[in-house]
Amino acid sequence: MVKIKPFAAIRPPKEIAHEVASRPYDVLNSQEAKAEAGEKSLLHIIKPEIDFDPIIDEHTQAAYDKAVENFNLWQQRGWLKQDGKEMYYIYAQTMGDRTQYGLVAAANVDDYLEGRIKKHELTRKDKEEDRMIHVRIQHANVEPVFFAYPDVPEINDLVRRITERQTPEYDFTAADGFGHRLWVVDDDDAARRITDAFARIPALYVADGHHRSAAAALVGQEQRNANPHHTGNEEYNYFMAVIFPESHLRIMDYNRVVKDLNGLTPPQFLERLSLAFDVAAKGTTEYRPARLHEFAMYLGGQWYSLAAKPGTYDDGDPIGVLDVTVLSNLVFDKILQLGDLRVSKRIDFIGGIRGLGELKRRVDSGEMAAAFALYPVSMQQLIDIADSGNIMPPKTTWFEPKLRSGLTIHRLNRYPSNE
Repeated sequence: MVKIKPFAAIRPPKEIAHEVASRPYDVLNSQEAKAEAGEKSLLHIIKPEIDFDPIIDEHTQAAYDKAVENFNLWQQRGWLKQDGKEMYYIYAQTMGDRTQYGLVAAANVDDYLEGRIKKHELTRKDKEEDRMIHVRIQHANVEPVFFAYPDVPEINDLVRRITERQTPEYDFTAADGFGHRLWVVDDDDAARRITDAFARIPALYVADGHHRSAAAALVGQEQRNANPHHTGNEEYNYFMAVIFPESHLRIMDYNRVVKDLNGLTPPQFLERLSLAFDVAAKGTTEYRPARLHEFAMYLGGQWYSLAAKPGTYDDGDPIGVLDVTVLSNLVFDKILQLGDLRVSKRIDFIGGIRGLGELKRRVDSGEMAAAFALYPVSMQQLIDIADSGNIMPPKTTWFEPKLRSGLTIHRLNRYPSNE
């Protein structure tokens, strides 16, 4: 069973929360972050290379030093302040007509290391180490990770009652149109009930933030190994997560564009595709796949439907049933011979939030030869894969909206006076 606890967040005063909060470090490049960052934005802390002119390499010591300097400066200026007691927080995100309610909590390092926090993606050591550096230098989890849990009516009811009865501490709409609200759970009895309810849940699931989760857990492990008086109750045994009920979440499509057809002409490529797919031309109007094992392709100014023929996929295999697997096996491996998709320079991945128009644009510009739109993975597929111990292929899931960074920060030593 999993273990979570409340924590005393470092967070902005409510009147400037919308100025401090930022998009996550990994959805903006340095140039985009520099253009987007206002004076108080957390981007100065999570992407400190933007404070240099010209922008410097984000992995240099100067950038890391600037991150620490800015984190301290934001606290000195009162743009970030630490709460005086340990509490849970409820974070709601609204995208269109859908709102998802998550619990901001401190997740347990042992739950991650021992597999009760379950993963569905591989992590790369270089990316883990980069995130570990940021946790080490700040002695804090500055950005949250994004977890899911199987619905528990008791928890859903608790969250509903709190959000209906209390006024949110933060309530703003970001420039992208997504709404963000945060409630402070200052009731000790409610906090105890939340802790006890999660203690009956067998597992949590990493939805987004695999590298941040790994980095946070590994730094916690480092700190316990370095502490001869380790008890297991230290704050470094926990890291910050926003945990959503599985029913609230929707996974968007994660699409692909390829730079070439491996020497084939478009007619030859279509002929090769017809061996494994029922291919149907759909004209120039954007076409979106309507079901599992159907793909949309944009090639030569035309949209096509590609329906995988029976026998080309395995619905009894949690990995084989995934459309990313079907497309990789039948097209990227057999026809285009792209090799390892994690390192291939002939393919790019486009999150569904950017729409089918982005696929068309990349092909029409001549940059790419063809684009493929996929039917989204379901939350149940993600859970089945994580439960089976399998790993999804790269770039399979795209969650939206992304968590805003800067609404809460988790310090690894509880309070500044303990440093």
